[in-house]
Amino acid sequence: MLTIDDLMTDSGVKFGTSGARGRVVDMTDRVCYAYTLAFLQHLRARHGLSGHAQVGIAGDHRPSSPRILAACATAVRAMECEPCYLGEIPTPALAAYGIAHGMPTLMITGSHIPEDRNGIKFNLPTGEILKDDEQAIRAELVDMPDAAFDADGRFRTAPLLPDRDDAALSAYVARYLEFFPADCLAGLRVGVYQHSSVARDVFVTILSGLGAEVTALGRSDRFIPVDTEAIRPEDVELARDWAADGRFDALVSADGDGDRPLVADEQGTWLRGDVAGILCARELGARGVVTPVSSNTAVERSGWFEAVLRTRIGSPYVIAGMQSLSAEGIAPVVGYEANGGFLTDSDIDRDGRRLPALPTRDALIVAVSILAAARRRGLPVSALGAELPARVTYSDRIKDFPTELSEERLAAFRSDDDAANRSALTAVFGAAFGDVASVDHTDGVRVTFSSGEIAHLRPSGNAPELRAYTEADGFERARDMNRICLDILRGWRD
Repeated sequence: MLTIDDLMTDSGVKFGTSGARGRVVDMTDRVCYAYTLAFLQHLRARHGLSGHAQVGIAGDHRPSSPRILAACATAVRAMECEPCYLGEIPTPALAAYGIAHGMPTLMITGSHIPEDRNGIKFNLPTGEILKDDEQAIRAELVDMPDAAFDADGRFRTAPLLPDRDDAALSAYVARYLEFFPADCLAGLRVGVYQHSSVARDVFVTILSGLGAEVTALGRSDRFIPVDTEAIRPEDVELARDWAADGRFDALVSADGDGDRPLVADEQGTWLRGDVAGILCARELGARGVVTPVSSNTAVERSGWFEAVLRTRIGSPYVIAGMQSLSAEGIAPVVGYEANGGFLTDSDIDRDGRRLPALPTRDALIVAVSILAAARRRGLPVSALGAELPARVTYSDRIKDFPTELSEERLAAFRSDDDAANRSALTAVFGAAFGDVASVDHTDGVRVTFSSGEIAHLRPSGNAPELRAYTEADGFERARDMNRICLDILRGWRD
């Protein structure tokens, strides 16, 4: 018998944003089996999971995902439930199917991080687990069949997955083809950067189904860790090369599990996720918007929304914030993160068609909404972003920066004395950015300087990385601020 808290300490596989994350070598069959048992025990105790219930499982294209899927399916059977294998599909497709059928689901994915890491995202029948669920799962006591595992935590007899069921993928395609008007993208030429995303084919299916002329680009059999918050230089170059001859009106892509979008304009410039989120929210007619503290302040400055609520970084916090606004009678309510992942807490009704709420990150809704707005208004994608107030965010991170060290360094700016915090931050950053006007500790350390420029420092919740977000009135300044921040932060580690 062991608790998940003990397992986290022993294995190094810990909870991230909405599930377990760790190195593949640490995510043994035994560890993945235990996490799945704890999740289902929690569902049975707190959410009324019935015996012999179906549990949906799916995965991404990482080499380690099939093995982890099989381990999780074995745990589902041990709980006398039925694993329903829904294939290699986007996380939002799995979650939407689970919500529609009152079914808990597990997504095997490491999202945007490299293939030497993986994870398990847990969804209730109503959507993502929240922080209260995470704490309860960590406290679960699980009875492990230790004789079934060898000394390395592998099953002595390799388990098998059930036959694949394509129902979730079909429903996800129908979700968009039935809501958006037929031919709403007619005449648009769109390139889909496919790489290794599980969303690569469904993007082509849906965009072409709505009338776009679609070209598949950059498909890869090797896993590529596309991060929509810290876009790789090679992906920046690819987009510009593809757009150079003017044959595309836009480029679209997503991360490994299809819940974070990339949208580039006709010039091959990738939109920041927090700009794409604003444009998507406007096109969907949102009245209330929830977004983490790290997102671009253009959302408030635009004046397009009745209510804007800021939260800590992470979809569980955005979901809780959306629920709060909805409880106030505001509708529709949507949310987005700086990585572009878009969530809806309200059904969206338009011209007799309904898009059911999906309170988990989705990439495809952002791409379709922005393209539809451009086509409907007869504008290039670049012109949509130009309508926002001139605020630009930039983000990057330092890899291999232990979370414990990040927290130790940032603690110097988190005292109860606000004046002392501002003084300490001015001593570190003042030469580059000027005096500190205010400090926000909602998540990490977010510093607003007297100039109105912003620097936000925060350990990643998913990997040993220290992230820096910067905001200024122009791209070059935001980028240069970020470079300066990272140079300072490297000194903290080295």
